[in-house]
Order: sequence, then C-alpha cells, then structure tokens
Amino acid sequence: MKKEFLVMALATVALVACRPGGGGGEEPQAELPEWYYTGGQLGTTTNTSSMTFRQPTPATENAGLGTMFAQGDQIAEKDFVTNETGRQHGLGPVYVRSSCQHCHPNYSHGTSVPEGTYNASEVGNGTLLVVINPATQAYVPWLAGMPQLFGAAPFKAPLDPDQITVTWKTATDEHGNRFADGETYELRYPEVHMPNTAVYVYNQGYRDPDGLLENESYEVKLENTIGVYGSGLLDAITDADIIAQYEKEAADGKLQNGLNPAFWNGSFQTSGYYKNDPQWGPKRFTYALTRGPIMDAAGANAIWNITNVTRSDRQYHYLDLNGTIYAEYASKDPEVQAEFGTEQEIYDYLTSKTLPAEMTDEEFTQVMVWHRGLAVPAARNVTDSTVLRGKALFTQIGCDYCHRPTWTTGADEVRDPNHFPVTAAMPRYPNQKIWPYTDMVQHKLCMENDIRTGWCRTTPLWGRGLHRKATGDAYEARMHDTRARNVIEAIMWHGYSSQSDAYWPTQQFYNLPKEDRDAIVAFINAI
Repeated sequence: MKKEFLVMALATVALVACRPGGGGGEEPQAELPEWYYTGGQLGTTTNTSSMTFRQPTPATENAGLGTMFAQGDQIAEKDFVTNETGRQHGLGPVYVRSSCQHCHPNYSHGTSVPEGTYNASEVGNGTLLVVINPATQAYVPWLAGMPQLFGAAPFKAPLDPDQITVTWKTATDEHGNRFADGETYELRYPEVHMPNTAVYVYNQGYRDPDGLLENESYEVKLENTIGVYGSGLLDAITDADIIAQYEKEAADGKLQNGLNPAFWNGSFQTSGYYKNDPQWGPKRFTYALTRGPIMDAAGANAIWNITNVTRSDRQYHYLDLNGTIYAEYASKDPEVQAEFGTEQEIYDYLTSKTLPAEMTDEEFTQVMVWHRGLAVPAARNVTDSTVLRGKALFTQIGCDYCHRPTWTTGADEVRDPNHFPVTAAMPRYPNQKIWPYTDMVQHKLCMENDIRTGWCRTTPLWGRGLHRKATGDAYEARMHDTRARNVIEAIMWHGYSSQSDAYWPTQQFYNLPKEDRDAIVAFINAI
C-alpha cells in the first residue's frame, strides 16, 4: 500500500512539473497567451492526454460538484440495459446505441467511417444515418430523425444495419487536387446504400404514400457526432451576442449564400422546423441548429432518444417521425404478439405518453452536471513560431470570419425549457473569454453529397487536434460525415465549389507557399 502511494505521489509531482506553468514546462505560466485558455480560466483543462475530453472544468470542482460530475460520467460511459429495474435500466424497446461512449469515444467526435458494412455496434462509430426525401430534404415519416438500429426483444430494429453499406467516392476540384508547388491532396465523400429490405415496417407490409420505399428513391446520408466537451461554455454565451453576430453577417454581405432564411429573416423565425422560442433564445446546438439551451440540447435529448430510456419530462418512446407507423406494424407482428400480448396492448404500450420514468430526476441532474461540466483542453504549442505564424495567416486569409476565434460569456443564467428543478446544481461560466472558433451560425459549403439541406453550423475547432489521441482513430474524422481525413482535406472541401461561402478563403489558402499552409495546419491542430 505504501509503495503504491509513493508511486502515485511521484507521478503527480512529475505531471505538475511538466505541465505548462508547473515549474518544469517549456511554457512558464507568466508567458502563456490568453488564447491558451480555450475555455477561459473556469473552463479549461491542462490535461491533454488521451483522457483530455473527459476532464471536469475548474468551475465544476470549485462549486463542489465533482461527485455529481463523476456520477454523470458513469451514466454516460456505461451501457444501458433492458432490465426493468436497477442501475441504467430501461433500454428500448428500440434504440440507436446503448451508451454515450458508443458515439462519443472518450467524449470526442465519432471516428472515421470505414468502407463496407455500416457497423453500428462498433464503439466509436458515431455517425448517424439521415434518411430523407431528396425532393424536400425532409426526414422520411417511417423512421425517426435518428433511426434506431437495434431492438430489445421481442421488438425488432426499425433498420437492419447489416444491410447498410458505405462506399467512399473520390472527387476532383478545379485545381485537380494539386497545389501549384506539386503537393497533392485527396477529396473523398461517402455514399450510403440502404435497400428497402433493411426497413422493418416495409417488410411488415407498410407502403410509403410518396413511393420512396417501393422505389428506393429515398436518400441516406451520414452525420457524425461532435465532441460533447465545452457545451456548457457555448451555452453561457448571451443571446444578445449571438443575435448581434447574425445581424453583423446579414449586414456585411460577405457570405454569398447569406443566412438560412428558414432560420433568420431579419430576426429569428418563430415557426417552422427552425423556429426559435423567444423565451429560450436562439438555437445554438447541432449541425442544423435545432437545439438549445443545453438543458434541452443535444445531450439532454440524446440521453432519452438514443436509448429510449424514459424520464419524468418524456414519458414516451421515440419511434418515428409520424409517431405511430412503427407501433402499428410492430403490434401486428405475430412474433411480437407471441412474446408481449395482443395487438392493442402492444400498440398502447408503444404509443403511450404516460410510461413510468426509468431515469430519475436525480440521475438526469447528474448527467447534465457532467455534460455542462466537461472542460475543453488548453491550446498546445502556443509559443511555437510556426503555430504563431499559422495563427496570423488564419486571420489574414479570412478563416476567422466563420470560425470566429473568441466570445465572452455573460452572467450564465442556466435555463431549462423542460422545467426540471435542477438548474441550481449546474456549473457556471460567467464572464469568461473563450476560444471555440465558431460564429454559431449556419453556412453553405456546397460540397459533393452535402449535408441535409446544405446548411451547417460552423463546427467549433477547439480540441479537434486531439481527436486521434483521444480515440485511436486512424484519421482526424473532420467535417460532418468524417470525409476529411486531415486538415488539408477539410480546408480544400471548403472551396470545392465556387458557390461555397468559404470559397475565397480557400483559394487564398491554395495560393500560399507550402510552409505557410503547413503553419495554418499546425495552428488548427494546436487549438
């Protein structure tokens, strides 16, 4: 016991000594620039190991929330099970994944998607299947927006992932994928094939009124998960500052596609798919900006609909966009009836709005303390001359217009549209200068086989350079569908089309000498 304690103590001393500002690092504390603290003093971790995205913020620990954070971490890390009682019970009747870790390995982005069968059960495969009507870009009614890929017996999966395949296609830009100095790069994008026989309700006799199923004329896309770290800091940005950003971009006319009219038309839309409730402010989470504030955002939503574990504010199941199609056909399935009950009993269970809560309010509070309490890693190599040159060039060529470097948080008054009595327990980040490198606005890149609707929120760049270290991924898995294997590919996809909002900054990047391009890459990987 004494020997083990001595080893741990020595290891702790070594870590402190080697850490920036710890007495033996290459970057003494007094020399660190403010952008080193990506999440401000209250939101940054200096741990940049493979566990970097799993660290609590100083604000979490300062508030005495370390135990609740650890309890939430355990819920996020462990698999939910189909038991009717016990810790993390209630998985199903159908579900997308059984844990947060499946889609967010070490709480990073999902890993790169390989060629071949879509392996939904592999930990790290964070890509979700997006099945849409190509004519309207709307989700199909016979699947959920995030289609479930598994069923808890006797229920059957709405989709059979073993029938779904991913093929990587190559694309060639106007430069022939070659810089003027001869350096080459590759551009690739995924195509997904999903036969109609993979769709459970189709096999049970359902026929789509639009004929999409019969003709296999639906479209399937991939959308990768983003890192869950730092979400609390983005939540702490004031509504007024986000509104001011929209007003600025609408007024200066620098974006050739303007702003998404379904989201902003001089003010935030209050009806339709992109509606914003003035009481809760502008949406700020997900690629499509469909979620916010954080107490009702992607994480709060996913802990319910990914697992279909009910809670007191959502005492119903997530089944399909229509809400009853899966229930109707599952209730008529003789094999389900043999195990569960009558057609009416099955239908009533699947469509009930008053199911018992399987996750307690206390457990949900723990999850949200964890989610809001995840730190962002400090920037690396902040005194390196190449990184500093890359930082200057990043601004010079205009990347900082959409990837806005910094925001300052407000008073950080936690808001909860679901009216849980838990907001008092949340970590808070008042008046912090943070460096997420996003303008929190949607733009169009006009890529081959683009994201649904073409509109995509500017993804924060903080921490992205540590993805491979955190996950063991072979590639960096950048862009919304992991198409970019490294920073160069991600940048050049931004200028693939002359209609892209980022076309001109990309052309400037293209015309830089190699040492300057490499400097920008080094900077992006450092933040």
